[in-house]
Amino acid sequence: MYQQNILFDLDGTLTDPRLGITRSIQFALGKLGIDEPDITRLEHFIGPPLLQQFMQSYAMDEAKAWEAVNFYRERFKVTGLYENLVFDGIPQLLETLSGQGRTLYVATSKPSVFAREIARHFDFARHFKVIYGSELDGTRTDKVELIAHLLAEEQLDPAQTLMIGDRKHDLIGGRRNGLQVAAVGYGFGSAEELLAEAPEYHYPSVAELHRGFMAIQS
Repeated sequence: MYQQNILFDLDGTLTDPRLGITRSIQFALGKLGIDEPDITRLEHFIGPPLLQQFMQSYAMDEAKAWEAVNFYRERFKVTGLYENLVFDGIPQLLETLSGQGRTLYVATSKPSVFAREIARHFDFARHFKVIYGSELDGTRTDKVELIAHLLAEEQLDPAQTLMIGDRKHDLIGGRRNGLQVAAVGYGFGSAEELLAEAPEYHYPSVAELHRGFMAIQS
């Protein structure tokens, strides 16, 4: 992969946020009188914009879904964002890309205030020029809009920019902005979901993603 500029999704691509997100969704649902004892049933919330997921999954109108999002944030901002793990091999991958002189960005639907704190707390913020996320009011939760904003702000050439992510939203967002896209299979999107978007690259593991970046150097 030859691109100078590399955009990474956050949840499911750099980190495994499974516990923090699902427990915070469970908390929000409980506040609304919805009992969901099995947090594994809430993993589909990881990746897509939360507002839309609450509306689609629980037939909420927008006002009720915003109430759920705010309850979610009540727990997530204090506890949930730290219930997270950097995937094995990601620190080494970021070191390699930095050593190759590439410019790295985060492009996540998560509010940027949370994304920046996660990157700081887990000590990978230093590898990224800028961390781009959504606003708390829902602005730029859509990956197409977010990546378009990032490209414009940073004045990046789409032909020299790659988007890496674990859900279809990442691939659609990159592709619609003229980027090549790389799907990773170790996150939360199924192989069926990812391959349906016909990504230029598909890596089942962090190790294979790392090798993909090393191949161009050999």
